[in-house]
Amino acid sequence: MIEVKALYHRYSKDSDFVLSDLNFTIKRGEFVFIVGPSGAGKSTLLKLFIREIVPSQGSISILGQDLVTMPQKKIPFLRRSIGMVFQDFRLLEDRTAFDNIAFVLRVTGASAGEINRRTSHVLDLVGLRHKAYARVCDLSGGEQQRIGLARAIANRPALIIADEPTGNLDPVTSLDIMSLLRQINLRGTTVVVATHDRDIVDRFQKRVIHLENGRITSDEQKGVYARAL
Repeated sequence: MIEVKALYHRYSKDSDFVLSDLNFTIKRGEFVFIVGPSGAGKSTLLKLFIREIVPSQGSISILGQDLVTMPQKKIPFLRRSIGMVFQDFRLLEDRTAFDNIAFVLRVTGASAGEINRRTSHVLDLVGLRHKAYARVCDLSGGEQQRIGLARAIANRPALIIADEPTGNLDPVTSLDIMSLLRQINLRGTTVVVATHDRDIVDRFQKRVIHLENGRITSDEQKGVYARAL
């Protein structure tokens, strides 16, 4: 699913490496937490996963595709296979919940009937069918994150990448969002979550990759945040 070899990255020739000598593989169907302090390189790694940037050295492949040599014209097709969940939601606040999800399906050329079916289906999955026609700006933070998650899975991606998905949420809502991600993972979708949330990491005890100063300091199956420090 994801294969990283001898990966290094820095943002300019005169800057220090923000990622150094990363080597790991994430298999299809895994659930992986990427943890570490601010500045450890988590966000840079996620940018590499969606081909927003390319590494300075090394290789990275997702779904069998080499992201280093990938032509620009193929990047949109790669991203259709990846669902992104953001800390700040990144929704169209003046549109309805339904419209926010339908938008990503229209981009792929889905028919009106398919858009209606799939949008309704993912709204059911996140428990917000009754809020389909509410404007996003009228929803709570937890509801907005659920819509963000529904949008991420609408294209039936093989991979979900979540960047601090519980960062702006209270503990109870955070647990609800992570439980939804776990349910999606149990259906076969690979899930990668970058987070500072120790309680969530310790509760779920999935694979934990710990970054410190751009390097992997530990990689544990059924890991916890505290033991990785």
